[in-house]
Amino acid sequence: MPEVAEMQIGELSFALHRKPIKNLHINVLPPDGRVRVSVPTAMTDTAIRTAVISKLAWIKKQQKDFADQPRQSPREFIDGEAHFLWGQKYRLRIIIASKKAEVQGVKNRRLQAAVTEGMSIENKQALFDAFYKTETLKALESLNEFWSQKVERSPSSVTVRRMKTKWGSCNTDSKRIIINSELAKKPFECLEYIVAHEFVHLLERHHNERFVSLMDKFMPNWRERRDLLNSLPLAHEDWEY
Repeated sequence: MPEVAEMQIGELSFALHRKPIKNLHINVLPPDGRVRVSVPTAMTDTAIRTAVISKLAWIKKQQKDFADQPRQSPREFIDGEAHFLWGQKYRLRIIIASKKAEVQGVKNRRLQAAVTEGMSIENKQALFDAFYKTETLKALESLNEFWSQKVERSPSSVTVRRMKTKWGSCNTDSKRIIINSELAKKPFECLEYIVAHEFVHLLERHHNERFVSLMDKFMPNWRERRDLLNSLPLAHEDWEY
């Protein structure tokens, strides 16, 4: 487990995680722009402060972007409520299940879900989480093969789960990629942007000039896709990390 502490630089307070890693990483986390800094175990406080100060302008911009980004209201999973699938807004049609509860997909321009009588919001949330995970897995079937060929690297695994602080991740040592199932709510090009981003990490671990150059090579319009994703509403809940 990492050693966790709090550090303050001027008005900026951030969570400091000391881990057995090689390099410092700064993350500005949704939904409110909290800052997490992960550092090698032996890195001095002076070196940490110097690194964070050098990134203050970037941190403030990320925090402003989160502050400006719209939020969804809490979902109640009731008839007529708006839900998203692949960037399209659908009104929800709730029916009472005669057999099993499930999200049945888009029917007659509405997103239809069968639920049991008196089903809790938490169980409905789990039902929709499973639906979005399945939708993401389906979309990844073709994307994984395409991007493996494009970057000439194959991950050891690509899994999908609902994450609260990242759209995707790539462990460059184990070559394991994780994709956030919440991307099934966004336009397909946003999912492909994240897939490309993580596959490029198989070639370059860091977000450096080489990484940007590779993104430009493999997906010339990646900045437009990134900006589209960043402009769309975030989930309503207070995300933990």
